Amino acid sequence: MAARNTKGKALALKTYDALSREFPDSQCSLETDCPENLAIRGILSAQCTDKRVNITARELFEKFPDMYAIAKQDPEVIAAVIKPCGLTSSKTRSVIAFAKKMTEEWDNVVPNDVDLLMEVPGIGRKIANLIVGEVYGTPAVVVDTHCKRVMKRIGITESTDPAKVEKDIMNVFPEDMWIRIGHLSVDLGRSYCTAQSPKCDSCPLASFCARRI
Repeated sequence: MAARNTKGKALALKTYDALSREFPDSQCSLETDCPENLAIRGILSAQCTDKRVNITARELFEKFPDMYAIAKQDPEVIAAVIKPCGLTSSKTRSVIAFAKKMTEEWDNVVPNDVDLLMEVPGIGRKIANLIVGEVYGTPAVVVDTHCKRVMKRIGITESTDPAKVEKDIMNVFPEDMWIRIGHLSVDLGRSYCTAQSPKCDSCPLASFCARRI
Protein backbone atom coordinates (compact mmCIF):
# COMPACT_ATOMS: atom_id res chain seq x y z
CA MET A 1 0.00 0.00 0.00
CA ALA A 2 2.81 2.41 0.88
CA ALA A 3 4.56 1.71 -2.43
CA ARG A 4 1.32 2.28 -4.33
CA ASN A 5 0.75 5.58 -2.55
CA THR A 6 4.32 6.67 -3.28
CA LYS A 7 3.81 5.86 -6.95
CA GLY A 8 0.53 7.79 -6.92
CA LYS A 9 2.19 10.84 -5.38
CA ALA A 10 4.91 10.77 -8.00
CA LEU A 11 2.30 10.59 -10.75
CA ALA A 12 0.39 13.46 -9.14
CA LEU A 13 3.47 15.70 -9.09
CA LYS A 14 4.33 14.89 -12.71
CA THR A 15 0.73 15.66 -13.66
CA TYR A 16 0.67 18.95 -11.79
CA ASP A 17 4.02 20.09 -13.20
CA ALA A 18 3.08 19.21 -16.78
CA LEU A 19 -0.32 20.89 -16.57
CA SER A 20 1.11 23.98 -14.89
CA ARG A 21 3.56 24.37 -17.77
CA GLU A 22 0.83 23.86 -20.35
CA PHE A 23 -1.72 26.12 -18.63
CA PRO A 24 0.29 28.68 -16.61
CA ASP A 25 -2.69 31.03 -16.31
CA SER A 26 -5.21 28.40 -15.24
CA GLN A 27 -7.91 29.80 -12.99
CA CYS A 28 -11.59 29.49 -12.14
CA SER A 29 -13.66 29.99 -15.29
CA LEU A 30 -16.50 31.51 -13.28
CA GLU A 31 -16.03 35.20 -12.53
CA THR A 32 -14.94 35.72 -8.93
CA ASP A 33 -15.57 39.40 -8.22
CA CYS A 34 -16.91 38.74 -4.70
CA PRO A 35 -17.72 35.66 -2.57
CA GLU A 36 -21.52 35.88 -2.64
CA ASN A 37 -21.60 36.45 -6.39
CA LEU A 38 -19.34 33.46 -6.94
CA ALA A 39 -21.74 31.33 -4.90
CA ILE A 40 -24.68 32.46 -7.03
CA ARG A 41 -22.71 31.66 -10.17
CA GLY A 42 -21.96 28.24 -8.73
CA ILE A 43 -25.68 27.61 -8.27
CA LEU A 44 -26.39 28.71 -11.84
CA SER A 45 -23.60 26.53 -13.25
CA ALA A 46 -25.44 23.21 -12.90
CA GLN A 47 -25.80 21.74 -16.41
CA CYS A 48 -24.83 25.10 -17.92
CA THR A 49 -21.64 26.46 -19.46
CA ASP A 50 -19.55 28.85 -17.39
CA LYS A 51 -19.61 31.33 -20.26
CA ARG A 52 -23.41 31.50 -20.18
CA VAL A 53 -23.41 31.69 -16.38
CA ASN A 54 -21.04 34.66 -16.38
CA ILE A 55 -23.17 36.54 -18.91
CA THR A 56 -26.42 35.85 -17.08
CA ALA A 57 -24.97 36.61 -13.65
CA ARG A 58 -23.77 40.02 -14.82
CA GLU A 59 -27.33 40.87 -15.79
CA LEU A 60 -28.67 39.55 -12.49
CA PHE A 61 -26.25 41.63 -10.41
CA GLU A 62 -26.87 44.74 -12.49
CA LYS A 63 -30.57 44.49 -11.69
CA PHE A 64 -30.10 43.35 -8.07
CA PRO A 65 -26.73 44.56 -6.75
CA ASP A 66 -26.76 42.84 -3.36
CA MET A 67 -28.17 39.85 -1.50
CA TYR A 68 -30.85 41.96 0.19
CA ALA A 69 -32.27 42.91 -3.20
CA ILE A 70 -32.31 39.30 -4.35
CA ALA A 71 -33.75 37.94 -1.10
CA LYS A 72 -36.82 40.17 -1.20
CA GLN A 73 -37.45 39.84 -4.94
CA ASP A 74 -40.43 38.07 -6.48
CA PRO A 75 -39.29 34.62 -7.68
CA GLU A 76 -40.84 35.20 -11.10
CA VAL A 77 -38.62 38.23 -11.61
CA ILE A 78 -35.47 36.30 -10.69
CA ALA A 79 -36.58 33.41 -12.90
CA ALA A 80 -36.97 35.67 -15.91
CA VAL A 81 -33.36 36.82 -15.59
CA ILE A 82 -31.70 33.45 -14.96
CA LYS A 83 -33.80 31.46 -17.46
CA PRO A 84 -30.94 31.21 -20.02
CA CYS A 85 -29.04 29.02 -17.53
CA GLY A 86 -31.76 26.33 -17.53
CA LEU A 87 -33.37 24.45 -14.63
CA THR A 88 -35.09 27.73 -13.93
CA SER A 89 -37.47 26.73 -11.14
CA SER A 90 -34.93 24.95 -8.98
CA LYS A 91 -32.20 27.53 -9.57
CA THR A 92 -34.58 30.37 -8.71
CA ARG A 93 -35.40 28.71 -5.39
CA SER A 94 -31.72 28.13 -4.70
CA VAL A 95 -30.64 31.68 -5.56
CA ILE A 96 -33.27 33.18 -3.28
CA ALA A 97 -32.54 30.65 -0.53
CA PHE A 98 -28.87 31.56 -0.64
CA ALA A 99 -29.63 35.28 -0.51
CA LYS A 100 -31.87 34.74 2.51
CA LYS A 101 -29.20 32.68 4.27
CA MET A 102 -26.75 35.51 3.67
CA THR A 103 -29.02 38.24 4.98
CA GLU A 104 -30.89 36.41 7.73
CA GLU A 105 -28.37 33.94 9.18
CA TRP A 106 -24.84 34.66 8.00
CA ASP A 107 -24.64 38.42 8.61
CA ASN A 108 -23.96 38.88 4.89
CA VAL A 109 -20.66 36.97 5.08
CA VAL A 110 -20.12 33.79 3.05
CA PRO A 111 -19.06 31.14 5.56
CA ASN A 112 -15.75 29.32 5.24
CA ASP A 113 -17.59 26.09 5.99
CA VAL A 114 -18.51 23.46 3.42
CA ASP A 115 -21.24 21.93 5.56
CA LEU A 116 -22.94 25.29 6.16
CA LEU A 117 -22.81 26.16 2.48
CA MET A 118 -24.35 22.80 1.60
CA GLU A 119 -27.41 23.69 3.68
CA VAL A 120 -28.46 25.80 0.69
CA PRO A 121 -30.37 23.80 -1.93
CA GLY A 122 -28.39 23.88 -5.13
CA ILE A 123 -24.99 24.02 -3.44
CA GLY A 124 -23.46 20.58 -3.37
CA ARG A 125 -19.99 19.59 -2.27
CA LYS A 126 -18.39 20.58 -5.59
CA ILE A 127 -19.60 24.18 -5.41
CA ALA A 128 -19.04 24.44 -1.66
CA ASN A 129 -15.43 23.33 -2.16
CA LEU A 130 -15.03 25.84 -4.97
CA ILE A 131 -16.27 28.67 -2.74
CA VAL A 132 -14.06 27.95 0.27
CA GLY A 133 -11.08 27.23 -1.97
CA GLU A 134 -11.36 30.34 -4.11
CA VAL A 135 -12.53 32.76 -1.44
CA TYR A 136 -10.57 31.65 1.61
CA GLY A 137 -7.77 29.53 0.20
CA THR A 138 -9.05 26.60 2.22
CA PRO A 139 -7.63 23.34 0.83
CA ALA A 140 -10.48 21.86 -1.20
CA VAL A 141 -10.88 19.75 -4.33
CA VAL A 142 -13.46 20.62 -6.98
CA VAL A 143 -14.48 17.47 -8.82
CA ASP A 144 -16.53 18.21 -11.93
CA THR A 145 -17.12 16.10 -15.03
CA HIS A 146 -13.77 17.07 -16.54
CA CYS A 147 -11.89 16.27 -13.34
CA LYS A 148 -13.54 12.86 -12.97
CA ARG A 149 -12.72 11.94 -16.56
CA VAL A 150 -9.13 13.07 -16.72
CA MET A 151 -8.13 11.78 -13.28
CA LYS A 152 -9.39 8.31 -14.18
CA ARG A 153 -7.62 8.32 -17.53
CA ILE A 154 -4.36 9.57 -16.03
CA GLY A 155 -4.45 6.86 -13.38
CA ILE A 156 -4.93 8.99 -10.27
CA THR A 157 -8.22 7.21 -9.51
CA GLU A 158 -10.09 4.14 -10.64
CA SER A 159 -13.47 5.59 -9.75
CA THR A 160 -16.01 7.90 -11.36
CA ASP A 161 -17.80 8.61 -8.09
CA PRO A 162 -17.08 12.25 -7.18
CA ALA A 163 -16.57 11.54 -3.48
CA LYS A 164 -14.08 8.75 -4.20
CA VAL A 165 -12.29 10.81 -6.84
CA GLU A 166 -12.00 13.68 -4.37
CA LYS A 167 -10.54 11.37 -1.74
CA ASP A 168 -8.06 9.85 -4.20
CA ILE A 169 -6.88 13.29 -5.29
CA MET A 170 -6.46 14.39 -1.68
CA ASN A 171 -4.37 11.27 -0.97
CA VAL A 172 -1.72 12.02 -3.59
CA PHE A 173 -1.70 15.78 -4.24
CA PRO A 174 -0.33 18.17 -1.59
CA GLU A 175 -2.98 20.43 -0.04
CA ASP A 176 -1.62 23.56 -1.68
CA MET A 177 -2.35 22.02 -5.09
CA TRP A 178 -5.93 20.94 -4.41
CA ILE A 179 -7.92 23.92 -5.65
CA ARG A 180 -5.69 24.53 -8.69
CA ILE A 181 -5.62 20.91 -9.85
CA GLY A 182 -9.37 21.19 -10.35
CA HIS A 183 -8.92 24.19 -12.65
CA LEU A 184 -6.04 22.50 -14.48
CA SER A 185 -8.21 19.42 -14.99
CA VAL A 186 -10.88 21.55 -16.60
CA ASP A 187 -8.32 23.09 -18.95
CA LEU A 188 -6.99 19.65 -19.88
CA GLY A 189 -10.48 18.24 -20.35
CA ARG A 190 -11.52 21.08 -22.63
CA SER A 191 -8.32 21.29 -24.66
CA TYR A 192 -7.07 17.70 -25.00
CA CYS A 193 -8.77 15.09 -22.83
CA THR A 194 -12.25 15.55 -24.27
CA ALA A 195 -14.97 13.00 -23.58
CA GLN A 196 -15.09 12.02 -27.25
CA SER A 197 -12.02 11.78 -29.50
CA PRO A 198 -9.38 12.94 -27.00
CA LYS A 199 -6.20 14.41 -28.53
CA CYS A 200 -3.86 11.92 -26.87
CA ASP A 201 -1.01 12.35 -29.37
CA SER A 202 -0.55 16.03 -28.54
CA CYS A 203 -1.54 15.88 -24.85
CA PRO A 204 1.09 17.23 -22.43
CA LEU A 205 0.62 14.09 -20.30
CA ALA A 206 1.02 11.63 -23.17
CA SER A 207 4.36 10.25 -21.97
CA PHE A 208 2.99 8.98 -18.66
CA CYS A 209 -0.83 8.92 -18.83
CA ALA A 210 -2.21 5.48 -17.94
CA ARG A 211 -4.54 5.64 -20.94
CA ARG A 212 -1.53 5.82 -23.23
CA ILE A 213 0.87 3.34 -21.66
